[in-house]
Amino acid sequence: MRVWQSIKMALRSIKGNKLRSALTMLGMIIGVSSVIVLVSIAQGSAQNVTSQINQLGTNLLTINTFGTDLSLTEEKISELDDLDGVKAISPVVSGRVNVKKDRTTSQVTLTGTNTAYSTVRDTKVKAGRFVTDLDNEYRQKIAVIGSDTASTFFGTDNPVGRYLQIEGTSFKVVGVLASKGSSMGQSGDNVVIVPLSTGQRLVKSTTINQVYLQGKSEKQMDLVMNEVKLAMASLYPNKADSYSVTNQQDIMDTMSSVSDTMTMMLGGIASISLLVGGIGIMNIMLVSVSERTKEIGIRKAIGAKRRDVLLQFLIEAVVLSGVGGLIGILTGVGLGKILSSTLSLTVSFTSSVMLGAFLFSLAVGVVFGVFPANKASKLNPIQALRYE
Repeated sequence: MRVWQSIKMALRSIKGNKLRSALTMLGMIIGVSSVIVLVSIAQGSAQNVTSQINQLGTNLLTINTFGTDLSLTEEKISELDDLDGVKAISPVVSGRVNVKKDRTTSQVTLTGTNTAYSTVRDTKVKAGRFVTDLDNEYRQKIAVIGSDTASTFFGTDNPVGRYLQIEGTSFKVVGVLASKGSSMGQSGDNVVIVPLSTGQRLVKSTTINQVYLQGKSEKQMDLVMNEVKLAMASLYPNKADSYSVTNQQDIMDTMSSVSDTMTMMLGGIASISLLVGGIGIMNIMLVSVSERTKEIGIRKAIGAKRRDVLLQFLIEAVVLSGVGGLIGILTGVGLGKILSSTLSLTVSFTSSVMLGAFLFSLAVGVVFGVFPANKASKLNPIQALRYE
């Protein structure tokens, strides 16, 4: 018997028992849709985290010092800037300050830095300009504010050229940053950026405990990191425990590893329902063999071979799982889009996940369909014809 004839007979049998076939396929539908939804949510979350890390800047190294006994002076920062692989360097002082305009008062994150900060941290200005070296040299009372800060104090008006009171001192707003959203749990829009020298005065500290460095090439980041570590060891001998050098790529690799583990775990949990669906298929196929014993006997009596009967029931199991898998894909995509819109989740659908879930459903159909099909093919035609 040809395969196509077996497929047609399988479809005819499924149509003859629509309710039973639908309930049998339900397990596969739930299993495939669960795999697609859970894995897509996990992959979407991973992409979201990667995007947030990328917002911190590109080719980024971060130096942090701990305590007040170890600080990065301008001379030592200049030595780090002279390293071969370093493209730009940006020292930072930060803190929380009180900002006021008219009757509106709020606490805002203050960042004191230099002009290279916009390049190192990939910070774009949508109106006005950024901090310049002259602002830093002459300790100018100017500020570049985040989009949320601009909305809080100026509403829909253009803030450029207007003034804010920061810790009781009047500062001229010279620029507004483009929105960056939240990154690693911190808002990048509720900020005030001032020249480094001015920021040190506002936070009442000249200590620089954080420096951002941008490498010239993503491929050379490991080499640049080693250069920075050697330079820090030379600048601060026997004080390795008092500072850290962090590579942005290391953070991304760690987060990627965690995300991959979560994706595999969620996919594995969802795959259990596919196995349960496979057991349902085997159960129904065993019932089908019992119901159609006389039919099998007649087919064998008129010349059907064992492999023909085996192929017929095996294809029937595969068709059940395959159709259930296709419906499961459509259901999973639909549920994913609904969850994405209603719960504001990042859902990333990939063809490889859908294909993998579908092929797994077919494999389940084959594995759990072999036993009933084998049982049907071994029936003795004489005993089968006598079966009531």
